[in-house]
Amino acid sequence: MSARAVIIADLGFGDAGKGQLTHHLTRIEGAHLVVRYSGGAQCGHNVVTEDGRHHAFAQVGAGSFVPGVATHLSRFVVLHPGALAVEAAVLADKGVPGVLERLTVDPRAVVTTPFHQAAGRLRELARGAGRHGSCGVGVGETRQDEEEGQESLRAEDLVGDGLEARLLAIQERKRAALAPLREAATSDAAGPEWRILDEPQVARRWIEQLRPLALQLVEDEARLSEALARGPVVFEGAQGVLLDERLGFHPYTTWTCTTFANAQALLRGLGAEVVRVGVLRAYQVRHGPGPLPTEVAGGLGLPEPHNPTGPWQGSFRAGWLDLVLTRYALAAAGGVDHLALTHLDRVGALAAPQVCVGYRIDPRDADVLGLGPLDALPLAADPSLAHQARLGEALGRVAPILAPLGPDIPGRLAEALGAPVTHRGTGPSAVTVCLPGPYGPPPR
Repeated sequence: MSARAVIIADLGFGDAGKGQLTHHLTRIEGAHLVVRYSGGAQCGHNVVTEDGRHHAFAQVGAGSFVPGVATHLSRFVVLHPGALAVEAAVLADKGVPGVLERLTVDPRAVVTTPFHQAAGRLRELARGAGRHGSCGVGVGETRQDEEEGQESLRAEDLVGDGLEARLLAIQERKRAALAPLREAATSDAAGPEWRILDEPQVARRWIEQLRPLALQLVEDEARLSEALARGPVVFEGAQGVLLDERLGFHPYTTWTCTTFANAQALLRGLGAEVVRVGVLRAYQVRHGPGPLPTEVAGGLGLPEPHNPTGPWQGSFRAGWLDLVLTRYALAAAGGVDHLALTHLDRVGALAAPQVCVGYRIDPRDADVLGLGPLDALPLAADPSLAHQARLGEALGRVAPILAPLGPDIPGRLAEALGAPVTHRGTGPSAVTVCLPGPYGPPPR
């Protein structure tokens, strides 16, 4: 029988519980490897273990609390070497030693430098009230360079000659590109970022910090072939489908593909049994600006210990679960085999939880959404950024049609979305199997 490859994707705007689900599936599948197939160090995939340990996984696979589990960063991941070294040290203090010894990186993975991070932050600061919601770690700036054909560092370049000269060239290019923003980005927060772009010794200091990292470079094809021959592998997605670089609502999106597509490309031709798991909260959330049609002013009053308001992402917003957006995410992702429904304990504590079953359309938006009401957003075959921006603008004016969520939330959503809810999250460290099937009973 072929090995199983279980792919996890978030069907919202992120923060649905990918970390805890990755930890759970790593255990019940008996997986020995977690593959990061998108995103970068902007991720914060929270895992709380039964013994009370907590970590927000950024680049290391969120199954790493399971002893011996390894991580592979694929060619689709934006590597942040400095943050990786810090994360490995933090995990060692939490009882997870040897993370870097068990971590491999595809040599083609593009690398974020201090100059990408500083430039991305300065662009966001210059936007003022019109911020896009950057996480402030340089992923977008790095991917933009790659997309535009600018010279980019790859993981393999970190161990070669001439690294300092290449870093200085990137620094000079970023300083020149950001020069027009010097008058717009003048806040106290901007000062340290300008110094990174201006000081010539930054490149040498960064190289010295990376010397102990000793990355193991292995191409995706070789690493995955070997891993799948040994047993199941979990593929951990990043952010959410509604933030996808092409299918999200521009400009409030990420610079990476957040559907299953990258993982499926990595698995092509390897003969694995592929299982796609979509994860969503029992209510809708997003960090920072952008459309959130069911948002409740002031939030739902639910605890959010791991998602505070941040200096870059902005405030954490919440509203009722939106079936219209979820159907759009399912269509954008190409469907799922299983649904994982998280934070059921929180929404279950509310007196009368609701769900959005459709939208009433503002007449100004009939050109993009029709006359309505509608229960599914149109998904363009090859959308332009202008079209996605127009769609997001229209979402800011819809009126959600709400209905009671009811007591059987998994059953209600399985029927509404046409996919079985096979996993449910009912607490900070609790994800369980709630239907019989390919996963069998949860471990004792």
